[in-house]
Amino acid sequence: MPRFPKRLRLLLLVAVLLIAGFLTTSVASYLVSRDAVREGIVGSALPLTGDNIYSEIQKDILRPVFISSQMAHDTFVRDWILHGEKNSEQLERYLNEVKMKNGMFTSFLVSDKSQRYYHGSGILKELKENDPRDAWYFRVKNMKKPFETNVDPDWANREKVTIFINYQIFDYQNQFIGATGVGLTLDTMSHLLKNYEQRFQRHIYFVNEAGEVMLTGNPAQARISILKQPGIRDVAAKMLNHQVKPVQLSYKLNGQLIQVNTRFIPELGWYLIVEQNETADLLPLQHMFQLNLFISALITLLVLCIAMYSINRNHSKLETLANTDGLTRLLNRQAFELVLSQKLSELARRPRSLVGILIDIDFFKRINDEFGHTAGDAVLREVAQVLKKTARTGDTLARWGGEEFIILLDDCGKAMALELAERLRVAIAEHDFALPRPTQITISLGLAELQVGETEIEFFQRADNLLYAAKSGGRNCVMVDASRCRA
Repeated sequence: MPRFPKRLRLLLLVAVLLIAGFLTTSVASYLVSRDAVREGIVGSALPLTGDNIYSEIQKDILRPVFISSQMAHDTFVRDWILHGEKNSEQLERYLNEVKMKNGMFTSFLVSDKSQRYYHGSGILKELKENDPRDAWYFRVKNMKKPFETNVDPDWANREKVTIFINYQIFDYQNQFIGATGVGLTLDTMSHLLKNYEQRFQRHIYFVNEAGEVMLTGNPAQARISILKQPGIRDVAAKMLNHQVKPVQLSYKLNGQLIQVNTRFIPELGWYLIVEQNETADLLPLQHMFQLNLFISALITLLVLCIAMYSINRNHSKLETLANTDGLTRLLNRQAFELVLSQKLSELARRPRSLVGILIDIDFFKRINDEFGHTAGDAVLREVAQVLKKTARTGDTLARWGGEEFIILLDDCGKAMALELAERLRVAIAEHDFALPRPTQITISLGLAELQVGETEIEFFQRADNLLYAAKSGGRNCVMVDASRCRA
């Protein structure tokens, strides 16, 4: 009975350690994963998505820019203007061809001399410097760069809001003679934006400098001001900062944390905003954390039940394992010495003959070198099995160390022990060890009988000396006290 409470206390200690370990590991894992997710969103995912989308937008706008550049440098366009803008039908066909061939929403040309706005369907109007709707042209005329991208209503198409690429036209003496270009509708860009959102799994939209949503994958959100929307209005002023370099911000909405990456795009005059719901991304981690806690509790309970059931049942097995050599499954040296101590104690009460046979595998290193250590281990196991089958039932057989074995023969005379030793030697020499190529395995044996008053150390030393003599005497033989090598 005194042992049970002690074991129970040990089990309780194990339970506390398991619970503490599982809890610490789960919490630490969750915190590390949460920080990793947050760092991934803030430091990598959002900036990278913003960069990719910015690159995609540049790519989508670059093609219209290239088309506008070709139009501005086309000799037909320049010659047509320089030759007095005769036969406008030619230009109309040209503009229609550019529009249809390249899938543009519109194409146009403005002559600086006549101030006429040419469209695929004819002359739209004559521009006036005091007309606010025509301010874009005079801005283009005086700008230092060759083109611009701006958003204006397209008066030729029911004032549909359009992204225009306005390109300057110069004559052959580098004098400004007009402007030309193409346009993309916001609907086209909105479709592209939907593709971006599906591809990058982020909420993506554009706002103008006044904070109005100009372009989004969800048309219902168009023209909504971020300055008035809950949550984002707290950081809206910081977002509208004309910073071309990406800015990282965050806000809370309905108890959820939203990470925001924003940058100003001068070509459009808009802000590109990329949002990601961090709280939603952390939900799988929270579910996993809860699942880990449940599994940890279940495992702890299961471990305790198994421990309670098996601690007594396996006690003897543990003792056996502690006394057994892992490779050969024989007794190990420590267990053998305990057996010998018990035998010596019995001899004091009932004197009798006690013989020890120390065995060594000949040229074992050569086996390892030629066939590898795996083959060497197999040979050790085979030798142990052959010795065990050949020895008597009551004999104590153990692995002494390395390639050495020892057998303790109780109540056995020297002559009988010598006969057994010979049987052991022959059994090993005739056994087929199934090595890669035919190789005979032999053993050398040193046989010593315990003398009166001899200590364990002296007994082992004599057996070891006899074994050494057997190996020096040619191997594959038995060396007995004061005898020649028996083979």
